[in-house]
Amino acid sequence: MNQVRTRFPPSPTGFLHIGGARTALFNWLFTRHHGGKFILRIEDTDVTRSTEEAVNAIIDSMQWLGLNWDEGPFLQSKRLAIYQEHVEKLLSRGKAYRCFCAPEELEEKRKRALQEKKKPKYDGKCRNLSSPYPDGPYAVRFKGPEEGRTVVEDLVKGRIVFENEELDDLIIQRSDGMPTYNFAVVVDDGTMGITHVIRGDDHVNNTPRQILLFRALGYPLPHFAHVPMILGSDRTRLSKRHGAESVMAYKEMGYLPGGLLNYLVRLGWSFGDQEIFSIGEMIEKFSLENVGKSAGIFNPEKLRSINGDHVKVREASKLVPLVLPFIKAKGYDIVEGEKLNKIVDILKGRSKTLVEMADQAEFFFKEEIEYDEEAAKKFLRPEAIDVFEELIEGLKGMEIMSEAEVESLLRGVAERREIKLVKVAQPVRVALTGFTASPGLFEVIDILGKAQTIKRLEEASAFIRSSVARPGGENED
Repeated sequence: MNQVRTRFPPSPTGFLHIGGARTALFNWLFTRHHGGKFILRIEDTDVTRSTEEAVNAIIDSMQWLGLNWDEGPFLQSKRLAIYQEHVEKLLSRGKAYRCFCAPEELEEKRKRALQEKKKPKYDGKCRNLSSPYPDGPYAVRFKGPEEGRTVVEDLVKGRIVFENEELDDLIIQRSDGMPTYNFAVVVDDGTMGITHVIRGDDHVNNTPRQILLFRALGYPLPHFAHVPMILGSDRTRLSKRHGAESVMAYKEMGYLPGGLLNYLVRLGWSFGDQEIFSIGEMIEKFSLENVGKSAGIFNPEKLRSINGDHVKVREASKLVPLVLPFIKAKGYDIVEGEKLNKIVDILKGRSKTLVEMADQAEFFFKEEIEYDEEAAKKFLRPEAIDVFEELIEGLKGMEIMSEAEVESLLRGVAERREIKLVKVAQPVRVALTGFTASPGLFEVIDILGKAQTIKRLEEASAFIRSSVARPGGENED
């Protein structure tokens, strides 16, 4: 095929959400697969709702996701002269006309049609007006064909046929001079040489009108591909209660761009039974032929699981700068280094998100350990004090502490006491972390270091003594 040119045209009336991100991803993958050009276009002609903040948020989201564009971002608000030129072209060719109908008149006709259970369609009152025209404001309407059919050869949905008599003469320019969505989109796609329009299937009904405009303006038709919508768990339109947060909210929740993109690509596209894809694999394997026809159901737990798979295989050194801000947000003044690298390396297989990793890493940086109540009750008991003291003496005697030596020390304590290793390890784990579950104990001790490990064992012993001495403690009659 000729060079593929696709576009992603978000409206800056809010943040970039999951549905828009998936549309951008499908366009980007298709373009990169075919070595084409991906264009970012901001559709900001809705001046009452579009904001600069939203434009910046969209750009930030695209950059965080890594969906780089080759041309743009183009702002429709900067292209008004181009739209006006195309309006004049259609007027001069007799393919558009001025409509002087007042909004109140049109609304009354619309209500009447609905009451009569008819399709609310413009009745063509101004269709054949000629100069001299009435005074007053006017919109410009496209003079569409009143018979025949418009056929959409959709790359996902197949052939879709529309009866032209069902398509009214849509407004292409409002009375304030601003172009309407359907018209501006066609002018942009035509002048930018867009070859493939990949978008949500909520746009299917716009497509026949746009095809008629392409033909009237003399631009070649792009290929259309309408992908199914993403629905919530109750199979209704995706909303915030289903997880339809803005893209940047997922960044704040500790998701990796690759994990989020992997999840989104699988919402409506498949490649055999494969679930986990790198960005390179997505580009290599993506095709419109494998886009499904049914809606995807957004599942936050599935997203967490896939993101966890991406965290697990990411190099620790590349995760460190990503998780560091989440750890600092907890109030710990730490820097990148060997210790943090080791912490991330032992936590990445246990963490679904960077937030979860930061939570699990917190015990490494605390000055004082807070013991889980049930864990302390079960494991921080008087008999643990002797174990801790023996371990402290053993640690003090080590010139160079290593995981192997720490393991040998704990096993030796267990053997001398003729108890299982777990009977030593669990009290120590609670003493060092506050919990009964943690990464490998020998790795934890290695990362904490000799001084910090000894300090926490001593503090745990003091905690046990104070607990026993308190009224209701174990030595109370």
